[in-house]
This record gives sequence, C-alpha cells and structure tokens, in this order.
Amino acid sequence: MEYRQHQLDNGLTVLAECNPQAHFSAFGFFVRTGARDETAEIGGVSHFLEHMVFKGTPNRSADQVNLELDEMGSSSNARTGEESTIYHAAVLPEFQTPMVNLLSDIMRPSLREEDFETEKQVIIEEILMYADQPPYGGYEKIMEEFFAGHPLQQSVLGTVETVGDLSAEQMKRYFDQQYSPGNIAFAASGKVDFDRLVEDIEQNCGDWKPFDVSRDLTEAKVSSGVHTIHRENSAQQYILQMARGPASNDPRRFASRVAMSIFGDDAGSRLYWEFLDSGRAESIGVGPCEYLGSGAVMTFLCCSPDAAKDNFERLTKLQKEIQAGANERELEMAKRKIASQIVLGSEATEARMFSIGTQWLNGADYKTPEEIATLYESVTLDEVNEVLVEFPLDVNTTVSIGPNESL
Repeated sequence: MEYRQHQLDNGLTVLAECNPQAHFSAFGFFVRTGARDETAEIGGVSHFLEHMVFKGTPNRSADQVNLELDEMGSSSNARTGEESTIYHAAVLPEFQTPMVNLLSDIMRPSLREEDFETEKQVIIEEILMYADQPPYGGYEKIMEEFFAGHPLQQSVLGTVETVGDLSAEQMKRYFDQQYSPGNIAFAASGKVDFDRLVEDIEQNCGDWKPFDVSRDLTEAKVSSGVHTIHRENSAQQYILQMARGPASNDPRRFASRVAMSIFGDDAGSRLYWEFLDSGRAESIGVGPCEYLGSGAVMTFLCCSPDAAKDNFERLTKLQKEIQAGANERELEMAKRKIASQIVLGSEATEARMFSIGTQWLNGADYKTPEEIATLYESVTLDEVNEVLVEFPLDVNTTVSIGPNESL
C-alpha cells in the first residue's frame, strides 16, 4: 500500500492510499464546513446543501446523477457533521474516471429554486422524524446546553423554523463562502490509479476559483447543569451527559480514548459490568466528541424509568471513583481492544478513505494504521490517569429525557 498526495494550484488537495491488491475503490470529497460554520439565522444550511448537491448541476439533472450512480453499481452517500460535509462513493476500479467526473460535477450544483423548495419539505420531515425517535432530540439539546454561546452549539439539522425560513439565495451565499478548493480534499483508497486520478481532478476541478475561508476555533467555555425533558409516552428514560475532553488536535486524545475504553466500552469496561452484565440498563457507553479547538466526552444511558434515579447515582459514583485511576490490567486490555479495531478497520476500503480524509480535516499529518496503533500502544498508565483527573466525567451537563420529571 502506497500513500500519495498532490495539491492543485487552486489549493484543492488530492490524497490516496493506493493498494494494487484491492478489489474495490472508494472516493470522496471532504469539505471543511459544517454546523459550526453557520450563523443561527441559517441553521441547518450545511446539511440542506448536502441534499441539494444531488439535485442536479448545469450538466446533469437529478435523475441523471442517480442513474449514473446506479449504472456504475456504486455504493454512495453523503454526511454532514459539526465540522465537515463528505460526499463519497465506492465502485469497482474500472469506474474510477466516470465516478471522479460525476462527484466533481455535483460539487458545483445548480441549486435551482424549484428543487430547493421541494427538498426543504424533505428536510423538515427529517427533523420531525428525528424529534419523534429516541432519544427525542437529546443529542441536539445537550450540544446546545454544553456548548452554549459557542459555534458548536449549532444543530446539524437546524430547526423547522430556520430551515423553513431559509432561502435559496442564502444557501448560494453560504456555498460561495465555504466551498473554496483550498477548503476541500479529494480522498481515495483501494485500487487507485493515482496519476490518472490527479489528471481527472485537475481537468474537473482545476478551474475552481480559490478564496479564503475562516473558522472560529476559540475554545468553548462549556457549561454544566441538569436539564429534564418530560416525555410521557416514552417507554425508557434516556440520560445523556457531556463533560470536557481533549480536542481533535490535542495529543492527549489518545490517552483519553484509552481511558474511555476502560471506563465505558460496550464490553468488559467498568460500566459494562456495573450496568449491562447486571441487567440494570438496556445500554450504556462513553465516547469522545472531538472537534478542532474544543472537545467533550459523551455518556449515554438508557434504562427503565423506575431504575433511572438509582442508575444515575451509580453512574456518578463510578465517575468519581475512576478519577482515582485505572490499573495496568485495564490499560493493556483497552489497548489490545483498540489495536484490534484499528486492524479490522484497515481491511475495509471505505474505512481507509474516511481515515485519510478525516486526518486531513483535522489538519493532521498522514499516518498508517500501524503508526496509529503505535500511538495507542505507547500510552502509559500515568497518561491515562492524568486525563481522568484533568477531564473529570462527573463535572458535566446532563440531559434526561423520558416520563420521569426529575432525576
């Protein structure tokens, strides 16, 4: 496997892991823009724009875009988050050039008014659908409370009101402010002809005009507190927590991820034995929410309403106890588990494409799976115990959703 990188004169970066033994190829445009780059007035525009990208270009109608994706037998999709928007597809290697041509074309969408109004209703229905599914908007609520006053509080989906009020002209302005070639990378993995890839990207994207894009990377001044959303018809009580954690560009993130595996992995962790093995909860887990400049650790607990108060108290007790430190056995188990996950992920072509694209999004130098595994292997017990004290899990924002009116 060979890693190669090239930058066009306009700033667009081309990244690839070329594996001549692979039977598949994966491609994707990674754009450094998401909910944190929006104003409150246009909340949800990044995600809405993601939908509109597939609604046609000056060269293709929406039907033609979908037909070509189907004709190539591709597996394609897109996703929007707080910091990025990604458009990706996986195909057989012989379709490399037509797929690159298609993905490049849709990155310059028409944003037609009639398509905009139709898709607006689709987005609104999606917002309502998620609000009616467990945990009933809990993630959006805890982001809003924890990151209050910071760009990261912005909802990825937006609200019915912000999406409903959004105009096609506002979306065009947002596109013109964010989709600069210097703010975009094209990532590829699998069986890739890199020289041909660069030629195709140059031909399709070389005339995109560059411009400066800025982002507020001020560290969030996070808040704490308990918030309850009464949901009478919910069969379960959902408890979400956010505590401070390392940012995506903080070297302590590796020790923190090991610590979270020790404390709250879905198998063999302290929370697993306390809550899942015992049957006290249906699900529980802890994981990182890492962003540029700011970070958090999220805890999720789902249980019967009758058990919620006791489980909340047990969770708080364990959060305090873990600050006393993990032990060597827990450290080695966690590191082996993480290493296994890295190796498993390295065998999936699409996973490798996402890995190299995400490294670029975070401003990190490229690392192989082996190099990443080494970073985890080098984590010491002292480093794990230091982050457990530096980022205490019991100092958090808590959102409880369900039939209980209090915890």
